[in-house]
Amino acid sequence: MKILHRSRLAAFHLQGGRCFYCGFEMWMHLPHELIQLFGYTRRQARQLQCTAEHLVPRCEGGGDNQSNIVAACRRCNQARHKRSDPPSPERFVQIVQARLARDRWHAFQRLPAKAGQLMHLRPQVVNRQT
Repeated sequence: MKILHRSRLAAFHLQGGRCFYCGFEMWMHLPHELIQLFGYTRRQARQLQCTAEHLVPRCEGGGDNQSNIVAACRRCNQARHKRSDPPSPERFVQIVQARLARDRWHAFQRLPAKAGQLMHLRPQVVNRQT
C-alpha cells in the first residue's frame, strides 16, 4: 500500500469519516451507502469522495506523511486548489464554514431532510491538530 493511500486512510478514520473543511460525511471506496442513506444522486455523492489533502503542498516541500495529510471531500480539496493563491488550511476552514452557514457550499445542502438525515445536514467541525 502506498504511503499516500495509507495516510489518507488513517486521516479518514482519525476524522471519523468527515471532511476536514466542511465536516460532511465522505465515502472512501463506494458511494452507494451515502446515496442510499441520504438520497444523493451519483453526482452529489461524487463531491463527497474522500481525497488526501496536503496541508503543505508537495510543490512547497510538503510530503505524503501522515502529519501533512488530512482527509477532505473532493469538493473542498478542488475548491481550495483552484484558487490562484490557495489559502492556508486554517483560513480555508473559516471560508468554508462561513459559506456553509449561508447554505452556499455544497449544492445539495438545502435538500429537505428525511428521517435520519438531520445529523448529516448539520456538518460537524473536525478537530484535528495541524
